[in-house]
Amino acid sequence: MTKENKELLLRLLQQHKELGISNQIDFDKFYLYSIITHSTAIEGSTVTEVEAQLLFDEGITSSKRTMLEQQMNLDLKVAYDYGREWIKKHEPITVDWLILLASKVMARTGSEYHSIGGDFSAAKGELRKLNVTAGFGGKSYMSYQKVPARLAAFCEELNKRRKAIDPSDITAVYDLSFWAHFELVTIHPWADGNGRTCRLLMNLLQWEFGVLPTKVLKEDKAEYIQALIDTRESEDINVFLDCMARHHCQHLQADIDQYVKSVASEVVDKSALAQEMVDKWSIKPSLAEKLVDILNYVADKGEFTTETIVQHFGIPATTAKRYLRQLAEFGYLEAHGANKNRTYSMAK
Repeated sequence: MTKENKELLLRLLQQHKELGISNQIDFDKFYLYSIITHSTAIEGSTVTEVEAQLLFDEGITSSKRTMLEQQMNLDLKVAYDYGREWIKKHEPITVDWLILLASKVMARTGSEYHSIGGDFSAAKGELRKLNVTAGFGGKSYMSYQKVPARLAAFCEELNKRRKAIDPSDITAVYDLSFWAHFELVTIHPWADGNGRTCRLLMNLLQWEFGVLPTKVLKEDKAEYIQALIDTRESEDINVFLDCMARHHCQHLQADIDQYVKSVASEVVDKSALAQEMVDKWSIKPSLAEKLVDILNYVADKGEFTTETIVQHFGIPATTAKRYLRQLAEFGYLEAHGANKNRTYSMAK
């Protein structure tokens, strides 16, 4: 990728890390679900990220989506789960392993093919035995007879690059993963599932070397496909590397902006509530901030006691009682029971 894209990517990744975005609860899970949902959307699925979460976590299917679309997402989830565990071993990537990976991607939706070249099953990840074109009027992919040898050569080169790479060179890791994606999709080893499998391999290489995986959003589809075409026609891999780097930077920037906006909103809400207490009840600003901290802490706790506040904030019981009494008087809390056994809850 270009020097400009490298510098921008490194800067955004550092900002992403400093903000702690990846450290949020369930970030990894929801990021993965987003990758899967968009990867299948590029292939025609209309399953949303929310629907995918319900499908993956609760087994709840959507009446608005076809079973084929939902099976496509389930298959890819299984393939990602398998691949993420396997790549940790840093074992050589072989033709047989790629066939296994493709079989997981296409397990429920792959078809049986009967061609002049022979019978084969997409559900088993078997290599195609027929020729295919890149869309209507598009350039044909290589002859199916050449696929096995070309795929073996790809694996050999990929493993060589994996061994030689410096894991601390983050942009080199991305370049390797983008290169692998382009090379594999150009070989087009399967009758179906090539895009999903190639994007999966790209992400697995990124996970292997500890960098944040790249999403290809459905909104990126036209530019993404055009970059593949332009790279083939120009025989310049940098066209695809820069396209992928540019999209990754755009998505990182969007995530950063959204996170900063949400955090800023929380700060504004907290400040507004504290100011409301100052204006309405004539209390000191510093005390208002302490009361807001208590309200934020107990917001989802149901009933709680004075001891709950003492233990969490490390303040004397008499101080905790005074704060809770004030919050009850202000109407933010409700007090239950006599003084000795009193509990509190958020006001309804």
